[in-house]
Amino acid sequence: MNSPGLVLTRAGPMMHEQRTFPDIKKLQNRRMSSLHRQLSQLLGVWRWKRTVDTTLYPVTGFHCSTFCSTTAEPETLEIHKRKLFLWFSHLPQEEKQFGGYFSPETMHVAPLILERKAEESAGLLSSPLQTQTPSSPTVTVEQLFERSDAWSVGRGLNVLLYGAVGTGKSTVVRKLVLDWCAGTTLTHFKLLVPFSCEDLSQLSKVASLRDLVTRKYLHLRKHPILSGEGNQAKDVLFLFNGMEKMKLDFRIGATELCSDPNEALPPCVVVVNLLRKYLLPEASILVTTRLSALDRIPQKYVSRYAQICGFNDPERQRAYFTSRLLQQSGDTARHHEAQALIELLYLNLQRESQLAAACFLPSYCWLTCATLHFLHFTDAKAPIRTLTGIHTSFLRLNFGGEVLGTGTGTNVPIQEHHSSLMLYVVRTVGKLAFDGVTYKRTSFSEKELEQWIGGKTKTDEELRQLAMFRTDVLDFFLAPCVESSKHLPEDPSKNDERRYVFAVPAMQEYLAALYVVLGENKSALEKLSKQVSVAIGQASEDVNALVSILSKFIPFRIFAVFNLLKLFPKLYEKINSRNKGGIARTMATEMFRTEDSYNEDILDQVEQNLLGVHGPQPQQCSEGQPFELYPIFMGGLLHYGNRVLLQQLGCSIQSTTVAQITNALRKYLVREISKPQPPEELMDLLVLLYEFQNPRLTAEVLASIRTIRLTNIRMTPLKCFILNYVLSCTPASYHLEELDLSSCLLTHDMLQMLWPAFRHTHNLNLQFNSLGPESCILLRNLLLDPKSSIRSLQLCDNPLLESGVCTLLEALPDNQSLTHLSLMHTGLGDQGALELAQRIRQHVLQELNVAYNNIGDNAALALVDACREHPSIHTVHLYLNPLSNVGKQSLYVRGGPKSHSGGGRRVRVLASVTEGSDISEDWHPILSVIRENASSWDRERVKQQLKVFLKDLEWGRQQQQSFWKRLHFRRVEKGVQQTLQLLEKDTLPPSKGYSK
Repeated sequence: MNSPGLVLTRAGPMMHEQRTFPDIKKLQNRRMSSLHRQLSQLLGVWRWKRTVDTTLYPVTGFHCSTFCSTTAEPETLEIHKRKLFLWFSHLPQEEKQFGGYFSPETMHVAPLILERKAEESAGLLSSPLQTQTPSSPTVTVEQLFERSDAWSVGRGLNVLLYGAVGTGKSTVVRKLVLDWCAGTTLTHFKLLVPFSCEDLSQLSKVASLRDLVTRKYLHLRKHPILSGEGNQAKDVLFLFNGMEKMKLDFRIGATELCSDPNEALPPCVVVVNLLRKYLLPEASILVTTRLSALDRIPQKYVSRYAQICGFNDPERQRAYFTSRLLQQSGDTARHHEAQALIELLYLNLQRESQLAAACFLPSYCWLTCATLHFLHFTDAKAPIRTLTGIHTSFLRLNFGGEVLGTGTGTNVPIQEHHSSLMLYVVRTVGKLAFDGVTYKRTSFSEKELEQWIGGKTKTDEELRQLAMFRTDVLDFFLAPCVESSKHLPEDPSKNDERRYVFAVPAMQEYLAALYVVLGENKSALEKLSKQVSVAIGQASEDVNALVSILSKFIPFRIFAVFNLLKLFPKLYEKINSRNKGGIARTMATEMFRTEDSYNEDILDQVEQNLLGVHGPQPQQCSEGQPFELYPIFMGGLLHYGNRVLLQQLGCSIQSTTVAQITNALRKYLVREISKPQPPEELMDLLVLLYEFQNPRLTAEVLASIRTIRLTNIRMTPLKCFILNYVLSCTPASYHLEELDLSSCLLTHDMLQMLWPAFRHTHNLNLQFNSLGPESCILLRNLLLDPKSSIRSLQLCDNPLLESGVCTLLEALPDNQSLTHLSLMHTGLGDQGALELAQRIRQHVLQELNVAYNNIGDNAALALVDACREHPSIHTVHLYLNPLSNVGKQSLYVRGGPKSHSGGGRRVRVLASVTEGSDISEDWHPILSVIRENASSWDRERVKQQLKVFLKDLEWGRQQQQSFWKRLHFRRVEKGVQQTLQLLEKDTLPPSKGYSK
């Protein structure tokens, strides 16, 4: 600001010689006023700059680097670190859907990284389950940038980090950036500049290196560390993630040399010059890429090679599962459950199972954790998650935006001439999966892989795509079969061929379902009709134009088809709708296969595939492999949320297709569900409806169901959530006649989750579930709920105890719907029976079962007296209680009318297989109950009661004069003796619950 004044004072004497004093004075005045104007303008600019600085950074106090001097450079770098940390800490949506428990800092487990020599850069580990020390040295990313033989003064290192799909390249990059921002790694680099090669490949305009950096990181604009002056660039590390996305050409004739960071060139040329060390030679560079793209960078431009090999041992896998599954809420029960899951997983991994081979890739560790989180930690407050959604998200994480390149040099952007990689996967691997599901096969030979994956390739372009696919992607989906590998002969001359299986069984069924839903399995006629329809739609009415178009791909001999389509335009729609109906028919057929009817339900099968089977192997009724996830995945893929994700992967499912399949599926499901279904098949149907996420379809299918029997299904919070969701789709007027949840391992927490489902039920069966007294509070509130209409409540074989039963009985005075109450073997006792006698006086009960409850004579007599005075109770079950002979006789007499003249009501008292000197009318149901439930009861107690029955029968037989009555007694005695013998030999069938 002083320089204008200096110029003026020097110019003053020169002008003094030619002008008079007044003129000079006027000139000086004018110059002084001009100087004041310039000073005012500069002061205004300075004030404006300060205002911009403070408004841009009002909190931190940092100023824009455009106007900063060198003293503000450290502040700019701190801004860069903070911004990078925020960007790279952002979790994708696939992570957030699991409750937000995960964070990059706590969930990271470093995969195995091996340094490779140039000649072995494409080498792989000998086995996915290799646990011994690898031949190549293990390194960290930080060690790759330490001084070595590849280092020279004035030249930074070029490190190439490569690996197959799913080995963890992007995760390593994320952790590296976050650690640098936190100052825990690579601290000798002042500046880390990450780039996405996918973004760079889409830039169509030329740009300089400074422009590329500014475009991504505006705060680094004109930072001197990137100016190229001196050796400042030695403190810079460039990171290029996904180099396979770019078409790099290192030929001098194709890529000009450039050493100026400000020279505008295509992005590929800038990257090539950085790798050549012609542009900013002091800077270091880290490049990540896939196996198929290794040869795109000549060896002379690579200082060190390193291969990411995933998790090569169970300990790394266990560390990953621990970091994920233990990060639940502070709930102690959930923490213990997560620890138990990890132990089961670890046991399965140690056995060198197929899961261990899959979890060699960290991506499959993610899928395993996501599935287990879905199976075990689902709650009503969490967002809706489905198995189909998890697998679709898994593929989007690994293949989102991926296209199938060829590796050849071209200037055309990748997206303009390459197809979706995921669509290629469906048409090759999906076709193989569909063939396996069709013919019930899970393993494939190398010849079969060649047949299905290779196909009929003709052009060089197709061959190059196939080579890239085999190198990068095929091993992601298919792995050597562990069982077949263990039994391979040592002599390789033998013809035993290695078999391959899908990394996880569910992936085969998912890809097969996607192959069908996308319509890739159309018949030749369907494909022909579509081509003809498109051609007719695009052609004009001119016959010659139509013939010229069709003659290019259709033989003349079938032109009759064209005429039909031209005359009947709806013919193609009929063919197309029949195809959609075929998909729906396939879904229904696969869902209700009779040979698969007695497998465990599908959610248990998924869990067993992950955790392994501990103890005796489950017996399979069918010889072939059941594929029960296949139709469920087909339903889930029709959901809008999954279709959106698939659209991002290049796999489009049209809304018209969904509507046609849904309409056809509704008809098949309603028809099939009208037939009796085993509990496992019924549970699978509920899972299908849940995965479909179509409330209207669910309501229409359930309209034909009035009974849901899930006996012996191992209920979990997820299954309770699914049952609730499905029933919530029905109108408020919809009610089940019966909901059977006996022997389902229900807990008190599950009862709370099932509250909405109970309100849709008339007859509720909760036998054999180990429900305690605390559950009676919830059941009492359920009976008092005005929206509840439960008529029958069966609680047999639950340890409710006297306190729990007394709590439950508090609802009887105000409840007007319950007519059948079963409290058999609930620990009722004398006090509970007396309490029950007082509570039932004004209730509408009709049948009461308190058998096997340790009730004595006096309490039993008081209860029968109360029932006889009750206006509606007609039957009381009291067998298997410690009643004396006198007590039984009294009960039989008390159960009769009050007077011999016929006044009063008769109450049937079932205390034994005899009633006085006669056979009880219900002796057969009593024995049936004992046979069905004795395996879970006290054996000695039941044997003692059976012996008492024999004594009663013997005494009654002696009282009979009729030969036929004595013969009838003999027949009943024989039945009791057979039951006693079965009990002594321990050959009774497992408990099925009592349905009385």
